[in-house]
Amino acid sequence: MFEVKEKPRLVEKAYLLAVISRENERAKAESLLEELDELVSNLGIRVSHKKVVRVRKTYSGFLLGKGKFNEIIEEVTELQCDVIIFDNDLSPSQQRNWEVESKVLVIDRQEIILDVFAARAQTKEAVLQVKLARLEYSLPRLRRAWTHLGRQRGGGVTQRGEGEAQIEIDQRLVRDQITATKKEIKQVSKIRKTSRKKRLRIPLPTVALVGYTNAGKSTLLNKVCGADVLSEDKLFATLDPTSRQAKLPTGRKIIFTDTVGFIRKLPHRLVDAFRATLEETLVANLLLHIVDLSNPQFEEHMQTTLEVLNELGAEEKEILTVFNKIDLLEAEELENLKLSQNQEEVVFLSCESGEGISELLKVIEGKLGLKKKERTFLVPHEQYHLVVKTRREGSLAMEEAEECGVRITAYPSNQLLEELRKFEN
Repeated sequence: MFEVKEKPRLVEKAYLLAVISRENERAKAESLLEELDELVSNLGIRVSHKKVVRVRKTYSGFLLGKGKFNEIIEEVTELQCDVIIFDNDLSPSQQRNWEVESKVLVIDRQEIILDVFAARAQTKEAVLQVKLARLEYSLPRLRRAWTHLGRQRGGGVTQRGEGEAQIEIDQRLVRDQITATKKEIKQVSKIRKTSRKKRLRIPLPTVALVGYTNAGKSTLLNKVCGADVLSEDKLFATLDPTSRQAKLPTGRKIIFTDTVGFIRKLPHRLVDAFRATLEETLVANLLLHIVDLSNPQFEEHMQTTLEVLNELGAEEKEILTVFNKIDLLEAEELENLKLSQNQEEVVFLSCESGEGISELLKVIEGKLGLKKKERTFLVPHEQYHLVVKTRREGSLAMEEAEECGVRITAYPSNQLLEELRKFEN
């Protein structure tokens, strides 16, 4: 079976580069380079140097002018780096130009993220989604693998160079693989939907954990649910959604679902590819937005998460902000941050020490309406849609069919209670 031909990844030393057009972008670019440094290090590649270059205008061929280009190549040669990694997105032609002139491997942030995702994927769905994203990324870059072969000559259709003919064959094969992979993903997605439907039949509310990568979502899941989900101080330590059952202070049970973390400049093809994985956020009753309060860029991380959620269509969902890692802050700093927050309900906690988790569970109970007194209703069969609504809301405790209707025990929201009130008994 045909596989995408990629350049060998036997690289040891990396040179990280960010290109900016305005000086006020430098601080953000340096922060993004630090993040890229961590991503690259997770792949076992040592970072030798990081550089932010300001240009007055971008150049279509190399992104930089010839002077800056030569300066960087000199540094790369002196440091004996074998890969240049751009924090900027490179076009296929820019990648080719840099590689031809520099004689070293040149890749961008997108490719690094794809490699990290590929290394972390565990379930069949995640593996397929990464495969699809890599195929789509590689398609316009196949020419890089065939620059040693003949180029297309002038003349008729049959008079082609060996390399050009091979490129066209490979492009067709990659497109076939993309089509086949999309079909596989649809099949796996159907299985996931079936599994989700079975879970939704059980009247348990669901809470999805969302947030920037490495914010502490998996640690919180482990703490609350007594789970053993992989929890490391790494970007994208967890890719696959994991659902676990937890018990609230009142004894009621709910489902917590951990999801893949977000990151700045996340490639759009990965947002699309992981849409099925992130669908858990769309069916949850409540989203917990976990934020690493100890990170200096936490506000920007929050904005990134909200933007991706909007792209997924989850902007209407109720979101509870949870500030994590308060144990890493000084008391005065923490107090100032608490005073600066204008949100009506924000929870401050430490997943590592457990401080604040009991308060979080109480707030979740209130958000889900689980503190309300249980009520009993006899819903006529022709009004069964109200039972369905109650189940979807996560407030259904018991359901029993009777001759004249369906008897349910529930703790509905105020809005649903208005519709059910006339059937209360």
